[in-house]
Amino acid sequence: MSARNRRLPRGYSWPLTSTDLTESLGPLMTHVTETRFLTGRDAGTIVLGAAWVPPLFRNYGRDTHPDAVGFRIDVPMVPTPARATTRTILRDRALPQLRDWITLGIQAGETWHLTPHERLWHLTGGHLTHEDAAV
Repeated sequence: MSARNRRLPRGYSWPLTSTDLTESLGPLMTHVTETRFLTGRDAGTIVLGAAWVPPLFRNYGRDTHPDAVGFRIDVPMVPTPARATTRTILRDRALPQLRDWITLGIQAGETWHLTPHERLWHLTGGHLTHEDAAV
């Protein structure tokens, strides 16, 4: 996304680009239905998020649109001075973990596919961790 169209607060950047995601995930990108570069409030220690959006079967016609079913990737903004370091860590460690998580999700059974899932990567003091969040 060009700098003109960013709409980010001054002093913030995204640590990854869509090219980073495409290069890392390769053919798995066909299972990613939405990639969001978040512009909202500071996400704190969260530097990457991924979710499985299931086909929710609810009453009164509130099912998930078929085009939305799949994996969603969220790239929150980070302070610009931390961008280069964060990008290196995400490319080296988080993106391979994301690739594995998506692969396991694709291979999972029906019960997994009918339930929403979310994984968040946190970066604190140069230490990357991830958690599966309740959705």
